[in-house]
Amino acid sequence: MIDYGHSGEPTRKRLRTSHACDLCRARKIRCDGKDPCAACAATENDCTYGSEANSRGKSDLILDGVLRVESFLQQMNANLISLQSMTTLVRTTSTRTTSFSGSPLGEIHTCLQPHSRQRTRSVGQVGMSPTTTTPNELENAVLESWHTSTTESVLHWPHFNAFPSLRQQYVPIFELEKSRALLRVKSRWPQHASNITTNDEVDATCEAFSQNFNFWYPTMSLHQLAEARKIVLSGSYEEENTPEACLALLTMALGYASQVTSGLVTTSRVLHQKEKEDKAFARSKGDMFFEKALKMLYVAHTDVSSIATQCLFFTAIYFAFLRRPLQAWQYISSAASKCLLLLSYSTSSHPDSSSYTPSPNSSLPIPTITNSDDQERTKRIFWACYILESDYLAELSHVPLSGIARIESSVPLPADAYHTHELPKDEELSSLYFLACISMRRLLNRVHQLLYAKDTGAGMDINRFPYVVAELDHQLEEWREVLPCAFAFEVPEIDPQQRTKPVGQKGEHGRFLRQRYLTCRSVIYRPYLMWMLSGHCLSLSDNGAGDISPTATPNHGILRNCRSCLDACLLHILNLRGFPQTVLVDTWICSLSMAGAMLVLLAACQIPSLRNLIGPEVLAAGDHLTQLLERWQEVSGGPISPSVDQSVRIIKEADRFIRDVYAADW
Repeated sequence: MIDYGHSGEPTRKRLRTSHACDLCRARKIRCDGKDPCAACAATENDCTYGSEANSRGKSDLILDGVLRVESFLQQMNANLISLQSMTTLVRTTSTRTTSFSGSPLGEIHTCLQPHSRQRTRSVGQVGMSPTTTTPNELENAVLESWHTSTTESVLHWPHFNAFPSLRQQYVPIFELEKSRALLRVKSRWPQHASNITTNDEVDATCEAFSQNFNFWYPTMSLHQLAEARKIVLSGSYEEENTPEACLALLTMALGYASQVTSGLVTTSRVLHQKEKEDKAFARSKGDMFFEKALKMLYVAHTDVSSIATQCLFFTAIYFAFLRRPLQAWQYISSAASKCLLLLSYSTSSHPDSSSYTPSPNSSLPIPTITNSDDQERTKRIFWACYILESDYLAELSHVPLSGIARIESSVPLPADAYHTHELPKDEELSSLYFLACISMRRLLNRVHQLLYAKDTGAGMDINRFPYVVAELDHQLEEWREVLPCAFAFEVPEIDPQQRTKPVGQKGEHGRFLRQRYLTCRSVIYRPYLMWMLSGHCLSLSDNGAGDISPTATPNHGILRNCRSCLDACLLHILNLRGFPQTVLVDTWICSLSMAGAMLVLLAACQIPSLRNLIGPEVLAAGDHLTQLLERWQEVSGGPISPSVDQSVRIIKEADRFIRDVYAADW
């Protein structure tokens, strides 16, 4: 059985891999930290450690952290397998029927369901047949479809039956977005390219692109950016349709979008009329370039190259800026498919392809040899698509997977030899930030999969989830500890006595990563909250097993874990700001996530023991979110997203009910 300490949390054997062996580090592959490691043993090479200890840089620290997390996950997978066999000893508990039947929480009360059933991959997934079982579910960080942690799933919790207005006039997200009017860009393209923009304006737009979007997703090299600038200034995109010309137009569109979404971090600052006019102008210019790019986008669909893939990815981002999630998803999937194709037939995978020499009389085309920049660009687009596909799948759980996540463990992480910024420091920070976002997304995927996967999630099993929660929380802290100093942040906590919230913020990018951290923490600890909300108090029996009898009394450790979830939800809301990355890429996703957080707080407010864990700060949450989301909608321009509007309505309703609960107490 699980061994619980006095705090109510399961104790865990701490496993550490200090760093990869010298050979694995040189080859940039995973190392299990053993002596010899598996890779060296397989290739019969000497396995040594420590020769690089004096030259470890910031990139090494990030990569080491990722490797340690991978090692923990593999160990946890082995432990879960052994734990499943242990739970068979206690499966004599009869199935309970509760008010959660038919809801996402209904599976919780089907106590101790068997989880040994093997999962299969669907037809067409990488390297798997329809009948092939997955050898290691944790080898790839896959967020499967039909998980139960979306905001729409939370809205179906029975706790909201008492608040019918929450569900009144609610339209499912997919139906709401599918019924939207077609995209119509009102701007007109001038007849002469010289009338489009000036040299200074192009320079400013390229700089905004470089310092914003290309910092978050460093996929465009300096050489590419210089070529895009030449194409725009020369107007050569008018003469021929090429992937390079399409990419130049999309670069300008995203540069203007970066100008629109800048300067919104300070919530109390009111935009002057001149600033509003400048942002409206930038939005109109961005739409013009985007419309022009759409007309030649067929070249990106038909060409097979890293630049064509980049065009599809940039198109997805602009649709995200327009708050068009279904269109963004389509282009993310298209870019991901091209990445899979290019990576499957990369030069490194087929070393003999470079030796092909056609006959002088041959009419066959000469194969294009992929250079290192092309390969690195494809890898970076792969990882960017992996992040964004998972972000959308977190709220659109029924959309089909592209298959990109199923091979993520075999794709190398971004390398240093790809120049994206003029200053080496900016380039280094951009690469480290990208690595941090990748590793966080991988952890989030595993959190969702381990706890909330349909039928197999450990969050539905009291004999499994305490151990999983403890291990995932440990990995989350490992992620935070290896962040470079430029992105380090303090973990804000609400003092149980003073109910104060220290600021603890260091930089814009660190604050954005802190929001990711809080999101992950709230999802990790949600199973404790869901059990408390079930109506069967969660406690711990003498033998360490979970006790869900109606007479059980939750101990301090259980309540502390519930507080971890509630505090993370509340702090995630109160610390949200208009970060450029959030407004440009994640407005739609953020609106649903914040609505879900408000619903979780509302559900907790109905249980006295949980309501005591929430401080009066919750009364400021609704207004704060409403002002932010409405401001972002206004600044970004029309048409207004119906999904974001619906999320704002839910936030307002939840806020009203929370105020009513607290007013009754006072």
